[in-house]
Amino acid sequence: MKVMKKSHACIRLEKDGQTLVLDPGVFSEEDAAIGAHAILVTHEHPDHFDEEQLRAALKANPAVEIWTLKSVAEQISAAFPGRVHTVGHGDTFTAAGFDVQVHGEWHAEIHPDVPPMTNVGYLVDGGKVFHPGDALTVPDHAVETLMLPVMPPWSKISEVIDYVREVKPQRAFDIHDAFVTDLARPIYDSTLAALVSAEHLRLASGESTTL
Repeated sequence: MKVMKKSHACIRLEKDGQTLVLDPGVFSEEDAAIGAHAILVTHEHPDHFDEEQLRAALKANPAVEIWTLKSVAEQISAAFPGRVHTVGHGDTFTAAGFDVQVHGEWHAEIHPDVPPMTNVGYLVDGGKVFHPGDALTVPDHAVETLMLPVMPPWSKISEVIDYVREVKPQRAFDIHDAFVTDLARPIYDSTLAALVSAEHLRLASGESTTL
């Protein structure tokens, strides 16, 4: 499986000539979802869900399908009947040749005064990759590669460290990192490297690796 990082929380997975894109949002490149055979969206925040990008990808390829939660599906399903699938915690499905399990129900708390929002995470190919969206969901399954939200506005680094320790992945790649400046990168990298046993890795936008 090839993993390509796109800006912020978006990743592209490639296997056997098929491409699965997760969370193309407004911080991602305009072409982040183009060429996808299937798209997964964790929740409706614009840095994870760019409606225009999704509509462009669906129009570009009539075979593209989307799996997402109800709040996102309601915004785009009417224009693309039969191609937008609503999923929730515990669901399993196959998208672009990838086996996917859905984990989690809620976005991490931003503040007690902010109404709660739904969020799902996606476990791909039996734990090869887990993308939690905007949550610190711990799936009831071993995780080989964790897509780690390193600097969302709803968490602090101690919570990020404890999350990696609880999931116990072999490796963790940074996502949700648009807010981390180049000056701060060494601080995050060194702190995580010192306090988690998983290999902590970072891909720049457009870079890829093979799992």
